[in-house]
Amino acid sequence: MKLLNLGILAHVDAGKTSLTERLLYAAGVIDEIGSVDDGSTQTDSLALERQRGITIKSAVVSFAIGDVTVNLIDTPGHPDFIAEVERALSVLDGAVLVISAVEGVQAQTRVLMRTLQRLRIPTLIFVNKADRAGAQYESVLKSIADKLSAAIVPMGSASGLGTRNAAFTPYGPSDPYGDLLEVLAEHDDQLLATFVEDEKALTYDTLRCKLAVQTKQALVHPVYLGSAITGAGTEALTEGIRDLLPLASGSPTDPVDGSVFKVERGPAGEKVAYARMFSGTAHVRERLRFGHNGEAKLTALEVFGSPPTAEVRAGQIGKLWGLADIQIGDRITSTTHESAPATGGFFAPPTLETVISPVQRSDKGNLQVALTQLAEQDPLINLRQDDLRQETYVSLYGEVQKEVIQTTLATEFGIDVEFRETTTICIERIDGVGQAVEFNKKDQNPFLATVGLRVEAAPVNAGVTFELEVELGSMPYAFIKAVEETVRETLEQGVHGWQIPDARVVMTHSGYSARQSHAHAVFDKSMSSTAGDFRFLTPLVLITALQQAGTTVHEPMHRFQLEIPTDTTRAVLAALARLRAIPQVPALAAETSTLEGEIPAAAVYQLEQQLPALTRGEGVLESAFERYQPVTGPIPERPRTDHDPLNRREYLLHVQRRV
Repeated sequence: MKLLNLGILAHVDAGKTSLTERLLYAAGVIDEIGSVDDGSTQTDSLALERQRGITIKSAVVSFAIGDVTVNLIDTPGHPDFIAEVERALSVLDGAVLVISAVEGVQAQTRVLMRTLQRLRIPTLIFVNKADRAGAQYESVLKSIADKLSAAIVPMGSASGLGTRNAAFTPYGPSDPYGDLLEVLAEHDDQLLATFVEDEKALTYDTLRCKLAVQTKQALVHPVYLGSAITGAGTEALTEGIRDLLPLASGSPTDPVDGSVFKVERGPAGEKVAYARMFSGTAHVRERLRFGHNGEAKLTALEVFGSPPTAEVRAGQIGKLWGLADIQIGDRITSTTHESAPATGGFFAPPTLETVISPVQRSDKGNLQVALTQLAEQDPLINLRQDDLRQETYVSLYGEVQKEVIQTTLATEFGIDVEFRETTTICIERIDGVGQAVEFNKKDQNPFLATVGLRVEAAPVNAGVTFELEVELGSMPYAFIKAVEETVRETLEQGVHGWQIPDARVVMTHSGYSARQSHAHAVFDKSMSSTAGDFRFLTPLVLITALQQAGTTVHEPMHRFQLEIPTDTTRAVLAALARLRAIPQVPALAAETSTLEGEIPAAAVYQLEQQLPALTRGEGVLESAFERYQPVTGPIPERPRTDHDPLNRREYLLHVQRRV
């Protein structure tokens, strides 16, 4: 069976969901084309999706193009849901990037294209809405070449733009192919040499084969034009999907290797995982490994584009039941082979957070359950519970996400919620090397445990590693495991209360009191070490080591690109300076100029609010998370959500009820 896992991506309102409907209709999957405005589309199932006419959650539908089965993944276009898009990208063989013929290349279009290029996903470009008043083709092609990629190949000519009779005529053997040859020769020296030696040797079929090869390598991007509403140009696009994009690869006889890109709850509350299989074959009733230490039996499955089956094979996308603890981004392997590392490290982190609380105090318990389920579907929501203040924090990408969470909780769980003001999420990075140790039954250590730790900085995005300089058999493994788990928990809140995402922690000392009791008595935990001793002592040792090493608070920075009228440049630069942005030298032009640079994430929303007034409504802002940089000025402190090991007396009073 030939398979192709295809993604459709676009800036919001460019028409990608309408294109999905058109492709399903052309393939005979549906009898009538749904309308985004009427809320009758196949892939927008959430009430808020139908209400607002935007896609929020990825959806999978299947159809056939000849002998190729296409699993089509309709992805969100709004920038607040970029994590949902990137999860879908991780399982794609190819993509179609939709651009409006009226609005042209928009802010999110650039973000999506950059991501597709970074992941080297073969991509076709479809210029949609050719039937709309104001539709352009040549100017959009120039904009694509200038702003997205110079390696584009127009696949035909347009006529009747801006009318219901808009049409797209694919190029054939009789059409000039100079532009096609020029683009292909950029990546194929032999092709250019052949042209110089014997121009007639380069036939249309030869160039078409070369185009397919370079498209599958994500080196060039064929461009089509049409209308998802009238169907113009979609037949040519369908042929391009079949002929130019790579089919799913992977051997069904190799070890099982899959990736989870979506998790939802079934009617009975059971967890359902959407997974792409890259190799091997997973069977019902087979035990599978996933994530770091998860393991469970696959109880049922459903394969997209396939009749009922008891297995999911390489290249296929399946819905899996029975893996209760599975999470988005987990890698799936068989228990008969070593587990693959978890994936999903390329998601841009959310940089905002807010406190969420129920309108009715009686809904507090239900809200926790509901938020936990939402976090399963989107782990980047990243719930944070403040037990001291009885508050719950959620992480966000933008203000629209608040509305989605609020509406979802109201419609699916019957819980009305309210939010506090949104704040920025910082992190802490370790400056140097620090170490500390507390010995069992010595000094002021009230716990029956010896713990020594050394902490030092780790490379960016390396995560937290825990190593041993003590012998593994120096004490029960359960005690060592308790120290490791507590280290990871404690690093969620550093010296200033922010998470320390990258650190190398080494256990340098260990010791415990062996299991013992008074004569003729049962086990006495006042004389013998327990895991609790190590869990309570570790935060005190680790925070002392961190204070010795020193930490610096870093704030998130977004890379921005502004397109503004040239005569407004001075006013915009002044506003950027007030917002602590770091602009590069402007690229000035006669009418429209471009400004690029970095801006603190906390100031992006303010810039969005000020831009229309500064640029007469003509300014276009694109921004995306770029990096973290040290905070300048007063150091922001984050209130701790646990018993503070920085205050030893208060900490001991809480965990021991005595000092």
